[in-house]
Amino acid sequence: MQFIRVARTVIADRVAERRAHRRLAEELAAFRTAAERTELDLMLGRHSAEETAEIHAILSRQDAGRRYTSAVRAVGVAG
Repeated sequence: MQFIRVARTVIADRVAERRAHRRLAEELAAFRTAAERTELDLMLGRHSAEETAEIHAILSRQDAGRRYTSAVRAVGVAG
């Protein structure tokens, strides 16, 4: 029984972490313009790389996705 209780706790914690990560990614997606990103970068610069690693990873993925979408649209391929 203890194993089942621990497994449920681990699963619930993981679901909560994923939900929080998804919410953070959605909030960061709102920073799209150069001015907004500059402001965000200034705020992040006040913290250590360790503290902002997750945010920088999300921003990098979002930037890569936007670049990919722009490149696909530029060559006229439906995405």
